[in-house]
This record gives sequence, structure tokens and C-alpha cells, in this order.
Amino acid sequence: MKLLGDLDWSAIPLDQPIPMIASGVVALGILAVLGWIVASGRLPYLWREWITSVDHKRIGVMYCLLALVMLLRGFSDAIMMRSQQAVAFHSMGYLPPEHYDQVFSAHGTIMIFFVAMPFLIGLMNFVLPLQLGVRDVAFPTLNSVSFWLTATGALLVNISLVIGEFARTGWLPYPPLSELRYSPGVGVDYYLWSLQIAGVGTLLTGINFVTTILKLRAPGMGYLRMPMFCWTSLASSLLIVAAFPILTATLAMLILDRYLGFHFFTNEAGGNMMMFVNLIWAWGHPEVYILILPAFGIFSEVVSTFSAKPLFGYRSMVMATMAICLLSFMVWLHHFFTMGAGADVNAFFGIMSTIIAVPTGVKVFNWLFTIYGGRVRFTSPMLWAIGFMITFVIGGMTGVLLAIPPADFVLHNSLFLVAHFHNVIIGGVLFGAFAGYAYWFPKAFGFKLHEGLGQAAFWCWFVGFYLAFMPLYVLGLMGMTRRLQHYDVPQWRPWTWVAMAGACVILVGIVCQIAQLWVSIRRRESLRDVTGDPWDGRSLEWSTASPPPAFNFAVLPDVHGEDAYWNMKQRALKEAAAEPAYAAIEVPRNTPTGFVCAFFATVMGFALIWHIWWLAIAGILGAWATFVVFAWRDRTESEIPAEAVARIDRANRAARLSATVGGAS
Repeated sequence: MKLLGDLDWSAIPLDQPIPMIASGVVALGILAVLGWIVASGRLPYLWREWITSVDHKRIGVMYCLLALVMLLRGFSDAIMMRSQQAVAFHSMGYLPPEHYDQVFSAHGTIMIFFVAMPFLIGLMNFVLPLQLGVRDVAFPTLNSVSFWLTATGALLVNISLVIGEFARTGWLPYPPLSELRYSPGVGVDYYLWSLQIAGVGTLLTGINFVTTILKLRAPGMGYLRMPMFCWTSLASSLLIVAAFPILTATLAMLILDRYLGFHFFTNEAGGNMMMFVNLIWAWGHPEVYILILPAFGIFSEVVSTFSAKPLFGYRSMVMATMAICLLSFMVWLHHFFTMGAGADVNAFFGIMSTIIAVPTGVKVFNWLFTIYGGRVRFTSPMLWAIGFMITFVIGGMTGVLLAIPPADFVLHNSLFLVAHFHNVIIGGVLFGAFAGYAYWFPKAFGFKLHEGLGQAAFWCWFVGFYLAFMPLYVLGLMGMTRRLQHYDVPQWRPWTWVAMAGACVILVGIVCQIAQLWVSIRRRESLRDVTGDPWDGRSLEWSTASPPPAFNFAVLPDVHGEDAYWNMKQRALKEAAAEPAYAAIEVPRNTPTGFVCAFFATVMGFALIWHIWWLAIAGILGAWATFVVFAWRDRTESEIPAEAVARIDRANRAARLSATVGGAS
């Protein structure tokens, strides 16, 4: 048995210039950033305040940063796919088939698991305790572990770029292609272990959020006084708790097939490959709603704030949210109408897939009625919300079309399906994440993003999306299937060029977003938010300083109705609020547990991929020892003196009162 298992020099693709150049650029970028951090003396600060932090706000920011970095990686794959298809008419293009297969597999995996999921979980992490009027999530250290396990999964996917290969199966590894007989390399193993490790982190996050929302709320905040974002986050977290064990079990069975010769999904010895499709979509369709529900909550907050009105039909929105949560587990079979389950089964799931559009329609009308008659401010978060409503309705209608089994038989596995999926994921999830990013950025960092560049980014994304994906609807109706590395039908070619042009416009939008962040940091003093309430917000996160202190609230707020902070501001205009009685506050102590666990998880995952058994055992033992050491800690909290709490809160109250009175006059 070799010391390094199956790992040798042949694992590095020295004969393939594209992955080598890409990995070289990434490596140089990482080394440059690390060198700057060390040279500027920021490493101790980074370790103390960020890497080992258990503060939900810091963890939320790190989730969003991970998502934005992985967005660049995932979008680079998208550009390669679009350009390959644009030049691959009567030609093999510039990407060989085995590399093209890895590109579209990595693109889907990264965008769903390491862009959309961490982006929305990051926003939930940052905002939920603030909106609930509490000091942190229920399990702060578990929160840190969850983030670093997600980062481990992202790291393993990126390692596959330069050591070995990634899966060539698509973003869901259907057997028998993903079985050892047909995929003998390490690509599928990279996929399986990165998602297993990141999936554990996501499941822990779901448990944490459900506990936080159900058990930790400010005095007086009943369920029907929670902001809508809290409701949609609760529904999403309940779906995580219910659905992610299905993903973990399904991937575990595929791992047993590949590593120990089991026959869960093989094509022989009693295996049933269709059962994998059934199980993966029993997780996969709830996953779509895990992503879109928090985005719905973000749009509810944004539309209400920038229309200067309470959310129309709050209780119907709550009912619609929980109806979606329930119905999302009754529609998964529409992903494989063509599998042969029979007309009765297909009809039932087709009807359920149509019914689930009803509560979503309720939400759209409620947002429109909120805007109607309001004093609408067309800031960049509001533009993302309006762009979402237009785009998502189109995507929803094409989804209802695909819910009709006869139509699905024609369009299944075509580019029409790809266009529909991106229509709801980009137009819904990503637009929602960008709206939340622009909306809560000043709360996180104390200054607003540059508005002009933000609006330019929106218009590039909006126009670029329609240029990139409307042609795919046409191509799907013309019979072009997805994942084609080359093609020979001349009628398809003009549409692939239009789609490529759209991807380039989206690229300009991403450049605008990078420039926006750079310019905003450089001009942060002129963009400074001194009051903590730059948008005239309605919920409790805007009642704290920007950025909020470690303890969030000097005194936990007492909630008397919906739009808790809006009511507080109205009372403040009528009568001066007495200064509260300050007391010392205990906050969780920072711990390296999450980072150390992720280190050992990375070691374990890499070792299992390459069959380095001794190293895998060492990684497992290291992670176990870390938890033992953490469990035996004597001090788990530190105390902030009442004097420090009072000093911080008085400064914020003075700035806020001045702005409130000045605005009223």
C-alpha cells in the first residue's frame, strides 16, 4: 500500500494549459492577499476578530464573502460554457469534451452549494438576531463550525481544479454514470466528500436558526410580530432540517457503492439507479425553496422600507410562506416525469406543481399592493426587487408550463429547462441576495455602497440576463439539448452568439459591483451612516448602531406590534425616551473550534478522495479531539462592563435622536 494512496504526480494536469493557468492565477492571488495581511500586521487582528469569531454578524459577513468569491469562480465556468457553445458549430471548440463536462458540473455545484446557499445563509446569520431583538444565535460556536465546514467543501471543489479532476456527471451525479465502473477517477469523489462535509455544516445551520427563531425573541415579539424575513428564514430552515438528511443519506449510499462495492444504485446485483433520481430530487426541490424563501423575505423588507408603508397583507404572507414550506415536499417528481412512473402519478405531481404557484402569486400581489400608493424610492435594493418581480413571474410561468407532463415530455433535458431554472435562480435568488447585500451593507460596515455604480450593476445584470437566457428558451423549443460540447445545426448558432453577448453584459455588471465595493471603501467617510438607520427602516436591526456592537442591544427592546422600530420612532417623536438602566452583558468568547474542525475535515476529505487511509484516520481523530477540548472549556463567555455598554449606547442614541428630530422638522 502506497503512503499517499492513489496520489502521484500524474494527478496534476500539467498537459492542460487552461486549468494550470487558472490555478496559477488563483494561487498568486491568494499568496498576494496573505502576503499583504502578514506584511501589514493584520494577521493577529484577523485571527482574533474574524477567524475565531463566534459573533453572528462576523460569521454572516464571512459567509457572504465566501459566496462572492465563489461567484467569480462559478461565473468563469459560465463564460467558458457560453463561449465554447458560441464557437463549437462544426467544430470541437477550445474545451475538450472531458474538460467541458467538468466545467458544467463544477458550475452548477458551485453556484447552488457555494454561492446561493452561503450568500443567503450569510444574510440570515447577520440579520436574524438583530431583527428578533436578541444578542446572538442559539448556538454561537456551532455557527462557527457550520461556516468553516461550508468553506471546507468550497476548498475541496477548488483543489480539484489543480489536483485530480472534478466530476463529469453534471451538478447532480446520476448513476450509473457516477458509479465506479463508469467514473473510475476521483472527480465524483471530490463532489461527494465536498458536499457531505458542507452539507453537515448546512444542516447544523438549519437547526441553529430554527432554535433561534422559535426560542430566542425579544420581549413582546410574538410570532405574528416577527418581520417577514424571519418567517421566510424559519420556513427555509425547517426545510433544511427536513431535506438535508435525505441528501446526506443519498450521497452516503453512493459513497458505499463506490468505496465498498455496495449495490444501492448500480446497474446490476439488485441496484436501482432510478431510486437515486427519486431521492436526490426529494431533497432537490425543497432545496429550490430553501433558496428562494429567504429571498422572498428580503424583497418583503426592501419593498416595505422603500415604499414607506407596512407590508400589505402581512398575515396572508405568513400563510403563503408556510404553505410553500409544506407544498414544496409534494412536487419533486416533476423533475422526472419521463422516468415512467405512470399517468396517475404524473398527473398528481403535475397538479401539485401548479398549486404551489398560488401562494407565490399571493406574495407577488402583496408586494405590488405595498408599492401601490407608497412614496417609492428607486434605490438599488428597490431596483433589484422590481427586476425580480418582472423576471420571476416569467420564470414562474415557464415553470407552470413544465409542470404539465405532456409539455415536459417535449421540453425535458432541453435548453428550455436550463433557461427556466436560471430564470428563477438568478431572477429570484441572486437578485434577492444582491438586494439584501445593498440593503444591509451599511448596517454591517457603517457606510453605504456607491449608488450610481450599484444601479449600473443592476441594469447590466438585468439586461444581460435577458440576453443570455431568453435565447435558451428559443433553442430549447428548437430541440437543442443541454450540455452539448459541439453541434451541427446552423439554425442554433445565432442564438448561442446572443447568449454569449448576454454573458458578457453580465460580466460588465460584475465588474461594476467590484468597482462599487472598491469606490465605496475609498469614499467611506462621505458615505458614512452615523445614525444606524440610513433607509428609515421599520424593523429592529435599524435600532442599533452601524456596525452593531458585539452585544447588539444595550437593553433588549420591548416589542408592541408589527414594524417594531417604526413604532418606536413614532413614539420618540411624541415623547422623549428615558435612558435605560444599563447592566453588564455577557457575550460568547471567541474560539478556534470551527476553524480547527474545518482544517481536520479538509485533511479527512482530501485523504478519503485519494484513499490515503492513515491520513483520513488522523483527520477524524483530530476533529474528535477538537470537540473534546472545546467541551472541557472552563470559561465560555466574557463580560462587557455596564460602563462600556452605556458609553456605546449613549453615543448612538444621541446621533439617532438628532437625525429623528431633524427629519421631523
